[in-house]
Amino acid sequence: MSFTALGLRAEAQRIEPGLHVVATPIGNLGDISFRGVRTLAAADAVLAEDTRVTKTLLAHYGISTPLVAYHEHNAAAMRPQLLERLRGGAALALVSDAGTPLISDPGFKLVAEVAAEGLPVTAVPGASAVLAALTVAGLPTDRFFFEGFLPSRTAARRQRIAELGAIPGTLVFFESARRVTETLADLAAVLGPRDAAVARELTKHYETVRRGPLDRLAAEFLAEGPPRGEIVVLVAPPIEGKPVFAETDLDAKIGEAMQRLSVKDAATVVAADTGLPRRQVYARAIELAARNPRQP
Repeated sequence: MSFTALGLRAEAQRIEPGLHVVATPIGNLGDISFRGVRTLAAADAVLAEDTRVTKTLLAHYGISTPLVAYHEHNAAAMRPQLLERLRGGAALALVSDAGTPLISDPGFKLVAEVAAEGLPVTAVPGASAVLAALTVAGLPTDRFFFEGFLPSRTAARRQRIAELGAIPGTLVFFESARRVTETLADLAAVLGPRDAAVARELTKHYETVRRGPLDRLAAEFLAEGPPRGEIVVLVAPPIEGKPVFAETDLDAKIGEAMQRLSVKDAATVVAADTGLPRRQVYARAIELAARNPRQP
């Protein structure tokens, strides 16, 4: 139950039984709180998404707490065992590979089941790639929507972007380095030239933040090729009162789509292309269809 910090060896005070959800660094090993270090040192076990990654963190702080693998492939089998330990009075620390647990990792069901049994769940807050990216993006932060990863296929990705397009807050996405060029192109195609930012390798030596309109960022990344590292993409909210697409252009797009598709399918396709809510496009498509019925 000891740890090393700032070159000094210290004993960790005992922590209360229960599940302790501990945020860990997203890159820079110095970005963990003293409370986080003490909790990891005092826990009976550390539940880690990838024990190899967490082992590096524990070694950096001289912590010898046993590691237990808890990830999406073994979560269903492990939860009953972990709940039994918690019922017996154990203090367990839950971490993810990087950042705050439960954000794009499998910790949610464990926390839900622990809480449902009335067992203690304690947050030990700290680093988060979502919040770190928001603080440096230069985009509105009063309201934001975290989507996580968009679908990998273009059609599904564009449809999801269209569904998110009207949200009155900054959009935050995680994306792989190999797919970020395609994602930026689809964001630009659906949402237009909104202001955006691409944050790469946050808190690490090669941290970069690129800011600008979506169409420009998409063109720059296409010309340069896929980057390396962890990526967070942020997109500004729509400008209040400003239509995403001109009504006359919208009618033309709907009319063209309905020449080859049903009203329902045409609305889906046009919504994905324009970034307008599908219900709005569908209502307009019904009006146009009633005004200009197809000839038998």
